[in-house]
Amino acid sequence: MQRIRDFTPTKRKEDVLPSKTSKNHTITDSNQLWETDLKYGFIQGEQKFFFILSYIDVYDRAVIDFHIGLRCEGKDAVQTLKRALLKRQQFECETKPIIRSDNGPQYKSHVFGEACESLSVEHERIPPRTPNMNAHIEAFHRILEDECLSRYEFQSYEEAYQAAAEFMHFYNTKRIHSSIGFLAPIEFYNRNQQEDIPTKEVRL
Repeated sequence: MQRIRDFTPTKRKEDVLPSKTSKNHTITDSNQLWETDLKYGFIQGEQKFFFILSYIDVYDRAVIDFHIGLRCEGKDAVQTLKRALLKRQQFECETKPIIRSDNGPQYKSHVFGEACESLSVEHERIPPRTPNMNAHIEAFHRILEDECLSRYEFQSYEEAYQAAAEFMHFYNTKRIHSSIGFLAPIEFYNRNQQEDIPTKEVRL
């Protein structure tokens, strides 16, 4: 299948907040630090882009929740974060996951910053041109590109949405990872909630 590379999506400008720089962390369990970023694909049949915004847990590697749409703004990042917190039953937790992102306009927007404050979620942004500091979501997006987006020449948004959503389910429930005991992310997460599965701590 052919992937189109001759277009660059236009980014929507939003009011921005000052940066809170990311810090070093040692992660020893799920729901301590989530990374988030934006990925885009191209719909050949409609000559336009679509966007995928995801939250990944750096410890168990699960994509907790995601947004797929023809647009992606700060409000979409907020709604996706709220769904992720709900799925992981984090709303009532005193200590919530730290959210790490790059400096994309969705994450610099006032709507996202104010939502994090109201949710009592700490949001940190990596310095410009340091994608290695967001390594887990970057790695996931390479997998998404190689195993899904670049394999198809989408003719419609509906086709693109279905392929991306199906891949998310496959990634979480079927695709094994050596770093989590050769288990799929959801299986590792569920089993680790019942009994401690020995695995390496994550330093980042």
